[in-house]
Amino acid sequence: MTPQWYLALGAVLFAIGAFGLLVRRNPLVMFMCVELMLNAVNLTFVAFGTLLGDIGGQVVVFFVLVVAAAEVVVGLGLIVAILRRRPGATADDLSALKG
Repeated sequence: MTPQWYLALGAVLFAIGAFGLLVRRNPLVMFMCVELMLNAVNLTFVAFGTLLGDIGGQVVVFFVLVVAAAEVVVGLGLIVAILRRRPGATADDLSALKG
């Protein structure tokens, strides 16, 4: 496969994630859509790195994966805690967290 196919796949995955983020109201599904968009960007970085013959794209992906792992730990913990307290919570209900 050529890097152009990976770029197209990254664009499709990003579009699916953006569509899901805009349409769905469940915080857990929205979180998964953000992760899908993040991985689509990582795929694009690797594809451009391969296309340009530069290892910089893979280095950026490594750092993004580290930050994403930390984000998942904190974000997923918060979302699961909220959904345990309010099983049917939506993204609109999360505005009540403002205080």
